[in-house]
Amino acid sequence: MRISRALGTAATTLLVPLAAGAADLEITVTNLTGGLSFTPLLVAAHPADTHLFQTGSAASAALQAMAEGGDIAGLQAGVTAAGGQVVADPAGGLLAPATAAGVAELTTGSANTHLSITAMLLPTNDGFVGLDGWAIPTTPGTYTVMLNAYDAGTEANTELMNPGAGGAPGVPGIPGDPSGRAGSGGRGVVAASPNDSEPPVVHIHRGQLGDTDATGGLSDLDSRSHRWLNPVARVTVVVK
Repeated sequence: MRISRALGTAATTLLVPLAAGAADLEITVTNLTGGLSFTPLLVAAHPADTHLFQTGSAASAALQAMAEGGDIAGLQAGVTAAGGQVVADPAGGLLAPATAAGVAELTTGSANTHLSITAMLLPTNDGFVGLDGWAIPTTPGTYTVMLNAYDAGTEANTELMNPGAGGAPGVPGIPGDPSGRAGSGGRGVVAASPNDSEPPVVHIHRGQLGDTDATGGLSDLDSRSHRWLNPVARVTVVVK
């Protein structure tokens, strides 16, 4: 994660007036990828000891549901139970590559000093974009944070499509491809079971291989559009 104090371009803008003792924030999320969509984003302000995910630790059931199927309800409930506030789905659905979307407002208590953001990456098996517990600056200014793609470690990266996979965590396969460029008939980059080709904890995503065979090959993904290099998102936070 890289942090600077430069303006970002518009994508998903969140207007966040904080309670007394904090500051007003404007938060912008930009999808930097050329061929991946973000499922509905979850943006959360919360206490310092609250986390949506932590690298090197096993994914929670709520994180697995988000990373494999885009379901943010469990993560949202966890933040709310910890006294945090959330903006759920500020883009009003998928955030496509390099598109502008969504404005939301949130009033948060002064105890909620940290910011987290997450969304599933489509098409992936269990990849997600994430910001974990970023300390909200108290000095006015514009701050830019670059976000990486993470692997939840809960599903093998077969790179095979399965339209039914998103409804139930633990069902192998990629639930959909908003770009419509995915193929079918792939043999699988790795076996779906056992899931031993990667560590069973949250880690930086290795990326995807893909291929150019729409009806066979190893992968159902298109190597010309479904691959990426980190970072995959830019978050701009204006502290007033």
